[in-house]
Amino acid sequence: MSTFQELAYTLQTRYAALLATEPKLRARDRAARLAVSEAQLVAADCGVASTELAGPAQAIFKELGTLGHVMALSRNEWCVHERKGTYEDIQAEGAIGLVLGADIDLRMFFSAWTHCYAVTDGDRRSIQFFDAEGVAIHKVFLLENSNNEAYDALVGRFAVADKTWPETRPYAPDTTPDAPEDAAALRDTWLGLKDTHAFFPMLKKHKVSRLGALRSVGNDLAQQVDNDAVESMLQRAADTGLAIMCFVGNRGMVQIHSGPVKKLVRTGPWYNVLDPLFNLHLNTEAVSTSWVVNKPTSDGWVTSLELYNEAGELIVQFFGVRKPGVPELAAWRELLIDLCNEPLAA
Repeated sequence: MSTFQELAYTLQTRYAALLATEPKLRARDRAARLAVSEAQLVAADCGVASTELAGPAQAIFKELGTLGHVMALSRNEWCVHERKGTYEDIQAEGAIGLVLGADIDLRMFFSAWTHCYAVTDGDRRSIQFFDAEGVAIHKVFLLENSNNEAYDALVGRFAVADKTWPETRPYAPDTTPDAPEDAAALRDTWLGLKDTHAFFPMLKKHKVSRLGALRSVGNDLAQQVDNDAVESMLQRAADTGLAIMCFVGNRGMVQIHSGPVKKLVRTGPWYNVLDPLFNLHLNTEAVSTSWVVNKPTSDGWVTSLELYNEAGELIVQFFGVRKPGVPELAAWRELLIDLCNEPLAA
């Protein structure tokens, strides 16, 4: 028996014992209970059948458009974003990639993409990507009218004959300071922003975490609001038909929905959007702080609602639907102003 087979067999045995006592756990939670990574569960065929795929992540990713109508899933520990559609306008040549389709809208950071598997779970087939810690970055699930022949061709092209064990490599902790050295200078840079994409370089320049910046610049630019603001916002958007943008990210991916939301359902700690093409599952118990964030751009002010966990990590962002060169929707800005106790800069 090879080392891989020994490791897989041992994990399968532990997995079966866990499943017998807690059958309803999701894969991410099963991995946590077993103190292994989700990628290791997949590689060991725990509850699924998997084929390891090798090659640059970009090369595999560029083939996703051949699969037709699928469901794209990206998540972090506290929020799951699912969007149905077709991978169109795939730009995946370098370290940073884009998908700019009508339905599937993604930003990829390929330096984090380490493992990939074709996975069969019952009659459900998917392509799943993981980072160096074995945490899922992105999953692509075939649907009833997806192109199964293209899926078989993709798997055949990149399949590895003998799977290797996905060793995990922990990332170094983020040591970015939670306060800027010069809050006034940070505020000046913020007020000089012309594009929302300049926000991250601004944080780098001033050596401050995202949440640290929000706490430092003044309530007219970043204002903490009640943690039920997200439910109020989504309900009002659903009631009025207001089109929103929802961004959910992890180390290697940001997935975006643009459009209205309609069906809102709470299930225990999870607040959900359950629409035909878009599903969102947000663990509201994980939300430590909520912020209305106000940025100047060459198109006028752009306002967002951002949720953070106790460790200061970004869970999810919401904007009004907009394109570069187009001002923010007035109804969206009014909605966010209504969430605030103090005026925003305008």
